[in-house]
Amino acid sequence: MKIIKAKTAGFCFGVDRAVKLTYGLLEQGVRVATLGPLIHNPQCVADLAARGAVIVDTPEQVPDGYEVVVRSHGVPQCVYDALGARGLVVHDATCPFVAKIHRLARRAGEEGKTLLVAGDENHPEVQGIVGHTRGSVFVFADLEELKALLTPENTKNGIFVVAQTTFEVKKWQECVEFLKKVYTNPSIFDTICNATWARQHEAECLARQCDLMVVIGGRQSSNTQKLVSVAGRHTKAAAVETAQELDPAWWRGAGTVGVTAGASTPSSIIEEVLSSMSEEIREEELSFEEMIDASLKPVYNGKVVKGIVTGVSPSEIQVDIGTKQTGFVKLEELTNDPSAKAEDLVKKGDELDLIVTKVNDQEGVVYLSKKRLDENKGREAVAAAVESGEILEGFVTEANSGGVVVLVNNVRVFVPRSQATLRHGEDYTALVKTNVRLKMKQCEGRHIVGSIREVLAAENDAKREEFWANVEIGKQYTGVVKSLTNYGAFVDIGGVDGLVHISELSWNRIKHPSEVVSVGDTIDVYVKDIDTENKKVSLGYKKAEDNPWEKFKAEYPIGSVFKAPVVSITKFGAFVRILPGIDGLVHISEISNERVEKVSDVLSVGQEVEVKLTDVDFEKKRISLSMKALLSGSEADGEDAE
Repeated sequence: MKIIKAKTAGFCFGVDRAVKLTYGLLEQGVRVATLGPLIHNPQCVADLAARGAVIVDTPEQVPDGYEVVVRSHGVPQCVYDALGARGLVVHDATCPFVAKIHRLARRAGEEGKTLLVAGDENHPEVQGIVGHTRGSVFVFADLEELKALLTPENTKNGIFVVAQTTFEVKKWQECVEFLKKVYTNPSIFDTICNATWARQHEAECLARQCDLMVVIGGRQSSNTQKLVSVAGRHTKAAAVETAQELDPAWWRGAGTVGVTAGASTPSSIIEEVLSSMSEEIREEELSFEEMIDASLKPVYNGKVVKGIVTGVSPSEIQVDIGTKQTGFVKLEELTNDPSAKAEDLVKKGDELDLIVTKVNDQEGVVYLSKKRLDENKGREAVAAAVESGEILEGFVTEANSGGVVVLVNNVRVFVPRSQATLRHGEDYTALVKTNVRLKMKQCEGRHIVGSIREVLAAENDAKREEFWANVEIGKQYTGVVKSLTNYGAFVDIGGVDGLVHISELSWNRIKHPSEVVSVGDTIDVYVKDIDTENKKVSLGYKKAEDNPWEKFKAEYPIGSVFKAPVVSITKFGAFVRILPGIDGLVHISEISNERVEKVSDVLSVGQEVEVKLTDVDFEKKRISLSMKALLSGSEADGEDAE
């Protein structure tokens, strides 16, 4: 007999989050009280109790000194109010998908519409949903109950229709189909959790190929009981809470037994059941006829199978999935990385989880995908992040005219170019082949959208607050040049863009900041001035030790004689370059002993002349030079010699 375990068996995202949170608090020594049993699994609840957690039914019952955990089912608004009134520390583990329904319930009340909830009216999740609307609300368990509620009185102001996250998918589809026929534009919200849909779909597919389905989960677990119902439509189904409840008589004569579990079932119990079943089933070699039967087992699109790699080529891999067909996985269905090589990803003998994408019985070939199965698994976490606002990490694989594609938990997420960078006009293509953090905005069908900008903006806000709390004149920063203008350069110094005026970029005269810095350069700057009211910062870049006037003062005393080039000519004289950034004036009257009518008749730009330093005004930065003084000296020397 063969045992097949469902891939989706066990904790869903919301339950796993609540359980990890509670165990984590207990390990930290926190005294924990849960509002009702944390999950619908007696064994897990008993283990938490053994570690010190207590169960209370109302906020009033919480012992002093205890912190409260709100379970994944959520609670009515009145419970939050009561917790707040007592001033209790609350750890809210409400599943993000349930929290979304709470928001819809509040909206229905605000808009004056009747809220219709598909679910079990006695289930805590449904009771929590009902407790978040102030308007009319009704709960229905199936299509017949829904029809009875659709009276003119109940629907005159419009309706909002939602579903318990673990509601049976087929029943929900029946109700939605009916509502769309009766109403032109009903407000229907498909709030069944993705994990619920996947779990029920897999249970149904598995049941079709099994002689028996064993469903593991608590008897109070709504989603576990729905799995029993779904599987029972196609084969014999048995429900157990633990391995002790297994009856060997169930699988007598069964060729294949499927095993699945509810969203509140710990993996340890699932493994215990599987181990117990394996021990009780006598292992025996398959007969020739049984091997033939096994090779003819049905393979269909969407089926999840295990494959053993038997061959690897540059464009695809070959796998054995235990049937008469040969399985192939094309490279593009193996990974999302277009630059990856098959031989670097797998080798012969590797076992892979795959999903069937196409069956060609005539050629005896099955095409499979690992990428799509990985995407299905990651989609649940991505969808939950849309509701919770959790920041996820991903790798940018490509850029196009519209934005970038980020691989998050094996799911391709599109980030529009407007949401890819913090500032408009930044080069978003530079993100390719980098790791990024992003916020999920949408996960509906193939429309999966995220925002890198929102994460960067939030980080920038935090940096900005820290900057203004600690900034002071003279403080030094290392920043990145973000943009250039005619009057200076804007530099990001940690959430704040400061301006380095063009006059502060260089001791030399420059016409544009691009002569000194470029966008993207990392430079060291210091704060020259702060305008806290308008949140503006003036920055300095040129350093005092590089001041050419200091070098001039040290190396050129009054009376110094040196050669220097003429850099410009005016009506009143010629400017001579002494040092980069420092020019001295040879007045027209100091050019020659003879009268000079026009400077350009005697001197030209680029001509090297010998001058004497006659005067310096350091405050006004004016330097007086003389050529005539040297000529006079030469003549005097000649007369003395005679």
